Amino acid sequence: MSTGKPALVLLTPNARGVAQALMTAFPAWDVYAPDDAALVHALPIGAKPTETIAQLFAAGRPVIGICAAGILIRAVARVLADKRSEPPLIAVAADGSSVVPLLGGHHGANLLSRRIASVLQGIAAITTAGDLAFGLGLDEPPEGYTLANPDDAKGLMANLLRGTGIRIAGAVPWLLDSGLPIRDDGTMLIEVTHKATEGDPNHLVYHPRSVAIGVGCERNARPVELIRLVQGVLDQERIARDSIAGIYSLDLKADEPAMHELAKWFGVPFRVFDAATLEAETPRLANPSETVFAEVGAHGVSEGAALAAAGPDAVLIVPKQKSERATCAFALAPAPFDGASRGTMRGELHVVGTGPGDAHWLTPEARIALSEATDWVGYGLYLDLYPQLALGKMLHRYDLGEEEVRVRAALDLAAQGKRVALVCSGDPGIYAMATLVFALLDKEPERKDWQRLAVQVAPGISALQAAAAKSGALLGHDFCTISLSDLLTPLEAILQRIKAAAEADFVIAFYNPVSQRRRHQLEMAKDILLQHRPGDTPVVLARNLGREGERVTQTTLAELDIEKVDMLTVVLVGSSASRAISLPDGRRFVYTPRGYEKKFS
Repeated sequence: MSTGKPALVLLTPNARGVAQALMTAFPAWDVYAPDDAALVHALPIGAKPTETIAQLFAAGRPVIGICAAGILIRAVARVLADKRSEPPLIAVAADGSSVVPLLGGHHGANLLSRRIASVLQGIAAITTAGDLAFGLGLDEPPEGYTLANPDDAKGLMANLLRGTGIRIAGAVPWLLDSGLPIRDDGTMLIEVTHKATEGDPNHLVYHPRSVAIGVGCERNARPVELIRLVQGVLDQERIARDSIAGIYSLDLKADEPAMHELAKWFGVPFRVFDAATLEAETPRLANPSETVFAEVGAHGVSEGAALAAAGPDAVLIVPKQKSERATCAFALAPAPFDGASRGTMRGELHVVGTGPGDAHWLTPEARIALSEATDWVGYGLYLDLYPQLALGKMLHRYDLGEEEVRVRAALDLAAQGKRVALVCSGDPGIYAMATLVFALLDKEPERKDWQRLAVQVAPGISALQAAAAKSGALLGHDFCTISLSDLLTPLEAILQRIKAAAEADFVIAFYNPVSQRRRHQLEMAKDILLQHRPGDTPVVLARNLGREGERVTQTTLAELDIEKVDMLTVVLVGSSASRAISLPDGRRFVYTPRGYEKKFS
């Protein structure tokens, strides 16, 4: 089954109703649409939609096109390769009446088509023979199972369609409830097992994700040691790699690099339990240890974590195994389980810069961080800018001035094992929350739950970049930014920096230029700058960038009117070399030369 992120593609505005219904039902999908479709937060489809479709498909992403089937077929024809690795390609009628899986029927397209049809109350046009005859496709097992020998499925299915009987080995209700010709004397076999078993054209092998691996290790143990230990046990016990549901340990190890590398090695989630949960497993441990209990509050880490993850009916199939600095144990659950649903994930804090506010300026990294977060924390205005991405999220709203409160709240939520987006406008590292996050981590090392978090900053387009882009290229040479707010920085320091920047002839971006009570700093900055650069120096006033009421105006340093500036404005002041130009059609731009003109001659 394809694991790429689905992409919903709308080609004409007349199907926006169907698109909106699917966007609501599947908020994590990326949506591509023409500008006139008026879909909130849709990505641009591009001048040649078929090229976008081909690129998405070639990247392994399921493509759901609200358009004629022929358009999709022609779009992907040149990138068709191995049908065993092709992602789903699905055509949806503009009125939602029919959903047709064109490619990848047994790689998720049939199941996905049924889900889409259910949302739209349409019909999924499934055409694969196995699905029609038996109600399932053997090469498309349900969630939690992996077919070990998919190349043998087609031939075996063909034999079944001719009337050959089949035997079933293992607990497989999804097969027993199907229309398969199951017989005790069947000449073909379907086996469900956690053991690494070779299949053949008459023998399909499914591996259930029912094995939990518990691990422990000394702090900063080498990842290769833990990987070798677990892989060695896996090989010795002939346990199928595809049966591993997850890697588990004690919450004190949530940030242990070796355990995260082990989970990456096997491509499964890593989750942790608190000491009390592991201690509750003591009666089932094969090797309880008083020494371990004295250190962490539980009589066993690797065995306890494996059993806690696999559930109350699990059995310990591999007791604790040791290397020099690591341990592991394996537990088997009676049925497949979602490895990510057991235990707690390592908390993640993503400090996300959303740019000036327009969805077109939201970076892919920021969009992903917002989409995958469980919780959003931020100033209420910022949380309301992306309603489609906010679907299903817990929103934690704070007022202006509550910066430390909201950062602490974000850290606390992440410490609970949540994936948190601390939402900032512009770039989070430019006069925003990223600095405060790291300052608190530095200031309060005793908060071990904070120290174990995964913290990542997703940059955004800053107001100074947006203002420069809207007005030309004023940042074409050396520049600096200065905040005129004296709430956290003494006025004397601010004026000293303005003087230094003026003497160095930097282009300057002024943030927080004025407020209701503070109008004099920008006037003082203007006076200082006029001592070092001419009065006709270009100045850009950019207000409400990327939002309703956006206004970008150009003036000069001498004519700068402080009354036309407010806290929603960023002020760009050129250097002595900056220039203003006018084009024949009346457009005006400002730029700062960098020296290329010397090459013109």
